[in-house]
Parts: sequence; C-alpha cells; structure tokens
Amino acid sequence: MASAIASEPTTRATAVQSVGPVSALSVQNVSMVFNRGAAAVHALDQVSMEVRDGEFIAIVGPSGCGKSTLIKLVSGLRPPTAGRLAVHGRQVMKPRGDVGIVFQSPVLLPWRTILDNVMLPIDVLKQDQAAGRERAHELLKLVGLGGFEKAYPNELSGGMQQRAAIARALVYDAPLLLMDEPFGALDALTREQMNSELQRIWSASGKTVIFITHSIPEAVFLADRIVVMSPRPGRVLKVIDNPIPRMRTLDDMLRPEFGTLVREIRGLLGSYVAGESNGSSSDW
Repeated sequence: MASAIASEPTTRATAVQSVGPVSALSVQNVSMVFNRGAAAVHALDQVSMEVRDGEFIAIVGPSGCGKSTLIKLVSGLRPPTAGRLAVHGRQVMKPRGDVGIVFQSPVLLPWRTILDNVMLPIDVLKQDQAAGRERAHELLKLVGLGGFEKAYPNELSGGMQQRAAIARALVYDAPLLLMDEPFGALDALTREQMNSELQRIWSASGKTVIFITHSIPEAVFLADRIVVMSPRPGRVLKVIDNPIPRMRTLDDMLRPEFGTLVREIRGLLGSYVAGESNGSSSDW
C-alpha cells in the first residue's frame, strides 16, 4: 500500500511523502479558516495526504473536524486558506469536471426519470448524448438498477435512490469519486447492503474513492487505508493501513483483525477527544 502522509497533532510542520510520479490526489499543508464576522473558525490545520490511483480511502473523525470541508476543497467548490491541492498533478483552482461527488442525500430531480437523472451531468457538460446514454444504461446495470430506467425517484427506496446518485457521479467517467457520508441517512440493514454494493462497484469501475464517514466499522469494511482526523481544527492523527483482503464480506466484520482496527481507531479518537477536544459540535 502506498503511504499517505499524516501530520502529528502536536506539530505544525508536515512532510509530504511520495507514492509515485503523480498521485491521484495530493493534499499539501492545507488549512481552512472561515471568517464569521469578528470570529474566525479554524476548520482544517496543516492537513496533508497522498492518494494513489484506484485506491479507496476513508476519512473518519468527529463532527466538526472538517471532513466535509476537505471534500469541498478537493472538488474546487472552495479555495483553501493555505496549502495546495492537486488532482493527477493539476492544482485545484476551480470546480473540476474530472471529480464526481455523492452527497448524503441523493438529490435526484423528482420530475426526471432515473435514467434522465443519471444523464444530468452529460446534459450540463454538453457531452455526447448517445455515448452518455449508453454509459448511463451500463452504470444502472452496474449499480443494480437495470430495468428501473423509466422509474421516478419517488418510486424507489432510499438505497435505490443512492445507487442512482452513484451512477450519476460515474456517468461522465471522472477518475476521482468523492463521497460525503452517502449512506448516513439509511437504516442499518440497507447501509450494510450498500457498503457491499459500493465495494463491488468500486472494484468494477477502478475509480479512486475518498469516502467520508462517522462510522468506524464502515471505514474499516470499505477502505484500503483509513485517515483518522482530530476534532476541530481538523488534523490528521494517523493513517492506518487495512490488511483485510478483498473482496470483503459482512462476515469479515467478525475477524479479529477487523476488531483490532476498530479498537485502534476508537482509541485514537477517544484519547484525543478526552485530552484536547475543544467541544466542537458543528460540521464545517
């Protein structure tokens, strides 16, 4: 496994190690400060990491640690206060067409069919309609929605809607997929099923995935490496390699290694919160 870079929470300097000639994602000494009138909110502090092509990275941490902010910075929706982000060697300066985003809510347009919702990026980016429609049909089959092309969002369950949102994020073939707690609103059984489905979709697509979650077991089940973040201001406490082999099943959650990883992450978060948490509760 390529090694991601983590700053120790007690230091301001962060060394960036290389994982190859060009990383899929490079985050170098990134800080983010929100100015709220007279108050300044430090969301991220000196965050650095390197992600290689095809890797699945989970970022886990308490509410308010800047996980969602980092997603916005990587996608180009916001510029950082300090530091540099690059996708495949190109600095992130504005919203990018080579990054797909899946949010916690599917955000499907109710007046469009599922196929037309998946086609939305093709329409907005004015890409080839015939090629886009063919890819949309392929992706709907990939995510288990073949036969639901003509259905409307209110005719599908929450899990099925989220599958459609994943297909929409993949339809314009962006190499980097950003997922901001996409299964947080689902019930436990559906969430487990979607975790298994996402692993299958990721394996078949070959995309690089950055996955935000509050769930430690979810992070361990899905990720090649887990980035553990501190409370605000968000810093990287540790990057943990996941040795559990692919493809993983729900039975793997009973493996001793799985429990060891979960306990290690809980220990990191628990000890840091007990010693240094500033009591933040809002998610920036």
